[in-house]
Amino acid sequence: MSENVMRRPFIEKVVVNIGVGEAGERLIKAQKVIEMVTGQRPKQTFSKVTNRDFGIREGMPIGCIVTLRGERADDFLERAFVIRENRMPSYSFDREGNLSFGISDYTDFSGMKYDPEIGIFGMDVNVSIQRPGKRISRRRVLRRRVPHTHRMTREEAMGFMKERFKIEVIE
Repeated sequence: MSENVMRRPFIEKVVVNIGVGEAGERLIKAQKVIEMVTGQRPKQTFSKVTNRDFGIREGMPIGCIVTLRGERADDFLERAFVIRENRMPSYSFDREGNLSFGISDYTDFSGMKYDPEIGIFGMDVNVSIQRPGKRISRRRVLRRRVPHTHRMTREEAMGFMKERFKIEVIE
């Protein structure tokens, strides 16, 4: 029996983010941590608004981010799920089939040792799961809507992650 190729979900991208909240030395250390963990150079994120209570001005660098695709994304996810003991709560999946979770300390990754100069940094991991054909909703020319029957659902994303990475989804 052949399955429709256009119905097969895939991981479009994995976004790893560390929000520091300030520029300077801590941001440089956070960039170093992301580069060590993912093997890819991070990009800085900038504040969009001014918040006097936090001492943040608009346009000030406050974090760093990396987008992983393809094999790098799969390798990173396998290592991240080991940290989470291959268990993921069901509330980590949104209704469009994306997955988000946090890692409290970068030293939990295998091969990473605590460096007193760097300190402790946690990170947010966001996984975008899609089907082929999603591009029609984002392209520039002849943009169209993706039909409801072709959109990823929460349950389908959970099933895909269970099958692909052998994780256990906890209710």
